[in-house]
Amino acid sequence: MLKLPKALLSLFALGSLALHAPAQADEPVVTLKLAHFLPAHSVTQADFLKPWTEKVTEESNGRIQFQFYPSMQLGGTPPQLVDQVRDGVADIVWTLPGYTSGRFPLTAAFELPFMSRSSEASSQAMWDFLEKHGQKEFADMHLLATHLTDGALVHTTDKPIKKMADFRGLKLRAANRTATKTISLLGATPVAMPVPQVPEALSKGVVDGAVLPWDVVPALKLHELVKYHTETAPGMPALMHTALVVAMNKNTYENLPDDLKKVIDNNSGRALSREAGRIWDNQVVETGHKLAESRGNEIYVLSPEEQAKWMKATSRVSEGWIEEVEDKGYENGEALLEDARQLIEHYNAQLPR
Repeated sequence: MLKLPKALLSLFALGSLALHAPAQADEPVVTLKLAHFLPAHSVTQADFLKPWTEKVTEESNGRIQFQFYPSMQLGGTPPQLVDQVRDGVADIVWTLPGYTSGRFPLTAAFELPFMSRSSEASSQAMWDFLEKHGQKEFADMHLLATHLTDGALVHTTDKPIKKMADFRGLKLRAANRTATKTISLLGATPVAMPVPQVPEALSKGVVDGAVLPWDVVPALKLHELVKYHTETAPGMPALMHTALVVAMNKNTYENLPDDLKKVIDNNSGRALSREAGRIWDNQVVETGHKLAESRGNEIYVLSPEEQAKWMKATSRVSEGWIEEVEDKGYENGEALLEDARQLIEHYNAQLPR
């Protein structure tokens, strides 16, 4: 890790904005701490966040710089990232709100089973939906982007999942409460854990498999730990998606000079969300397939008829979401869910055919 001078460390202790000696007194250089839970070589940092930071640095004429802290190098655990950005431990985080159970119920709409076919479309839909309905959920931070991973699939060690009956007796890693409910309804036993714990859990037999998108396969070397991968039917919705956000400390953002705020604004929002979704729809799926095939793993694709059975079995998860958001004070959860679905279809219709 880069060793920082004592003076700079003192500034970090006083606040999360680090001001370096500027070329001119009225043009300070701001260094932002950007934290996430995956390794530096992951698609998250190498292909999404790093190009974004380079663009922001260039458009700010070097006045916005970034220091990456991958793999939880600022301490804590992945579920604590939302509090780290809220409290100023980090200036910006890329994180999974679903790790913090129940705190982001509206965001969880986009993680419901069989909700989405395209990350690019649904990432934009999620941005619009949270702008419209989710201000309370993110009142204590400044959202820069919302996006979905590629669709989650089932990775298993000893036997393939080809029909619902194959879930019986298996313990499968789950990311959040939605995944836990979905896995239970399909017939397996869910075991909730953050992504970094998955390799050890698989190698020690704590779980028999994991419900994960292709995007984490290279970082976790998951293709070396499992033998089978089950995908949903072509043209049909994915089993589920994981919702992620790029969020900034609110005070950090508000204390930026207006011209630097404009640089951040011009490079965030729906456009950044769409770019993230595009990366996860295409690049990470292709990479995951190549790695699995290089190990001789089997990739099984569900038939539409079998997938229809899975969709029917998990329909209660959406009903439970409606009840949950209404219990938390939101009016008409059914209308909220319908709005999310309509936004998804709106952006699906804009995709190239």
